[in-house]
Amino acid sequence: MKSKLSTFFFTILVLYLLICILGYFFQEKMIFYPQTLKKDFCFEHFQNFEERYVEMKDDKKLHALLFRTEDPRGLVFYLHGNAGSLAGWGSVAETFTTLKYDIFIPDYRGYGKSEGTVQSEAQLHEDMQTLYDRIKEEYPENEIIVLGHSIGSGMAARLAAVNNPKLLILQAPTYSLPDLVRNTTPLQIFPSFLLRYKLETGKYVSGAKMPVVVLHGDQDEVVYYGSSLKLKGHFKPGDTLITLEGLGHNNFLDTMKYKKEIGKILSDHQ
Repeated sequence: MKSKLSTFFFTILVLYLLICILGYFFQEKMIFYPQTLKKDFCFEHFQNFEERYVEMKDDKKLHALLFRTEDPRGLVFYLHGNAGSLAGWGSVAETFTTLKYDIFIPDYRGYGKSEGTVQSEAQLHEDMQTLYDRIKEEYPENEIIVLGHSIGSGMAARLAAVNNPKLLILQAPTYSLPDLVRNTTPLQIFPSFLLRYKLETGKYVSGAKMPVVVLHGDQDEVVYYGSSLKLKGHFKPGDTLITLEGLGHNNFLDTMKYKKEIGKILSDHQ
């Protein structure tokens, strides 16, 4: 009996270590869920936009959509979540163009028509900085609003912290990926210290000189609402947390409650 128990626990240990090893080396598969698009894919449901291809430092090209409106009040630099592509995420543009803001939305490596694959957090940050530098050639930085949704919040917060945009908006943000793993039951089996992707939104919010506004649904089933309560601990005077009561992770983007809040945020920071 003792021998059988020892064998059982040894087997469990070996399986657990195997899961950890696989998780460490293949964590991109656990974090990023890209939808790929053919190069001739047509965004036929969108209006008043142009496609952009921006070359990164390693010669890979990232694809983005720039939606325009007449006499824009500024530009929203929008970093989307970890799944899908611009075929879906492009639908968020109307919220901002209706409010007279242009909006620039890139796809990450391996998403949509973007080339390459995501290989490290440093690469992600470098790519976003390259895109930001390019868009600054067309829009004054004091008219740029950086917005990050979900996993895009970590990249957006870091981008804002090392640059000088007008405003930082974070939607359904993670406090950090290790924190999300520790507080999400299905993921707790994986030791958070093995994560190569930290995306420490809280750390970067602390370094953001511009106003910060966070929106989070208190019924979020993906990124727990407590993430934003932790971010609030890094706020400076004037930063704001807006709770979207009764709303979840992605389902708030088309609601009137969200659109009303976004309209007020942009109006307050003109």
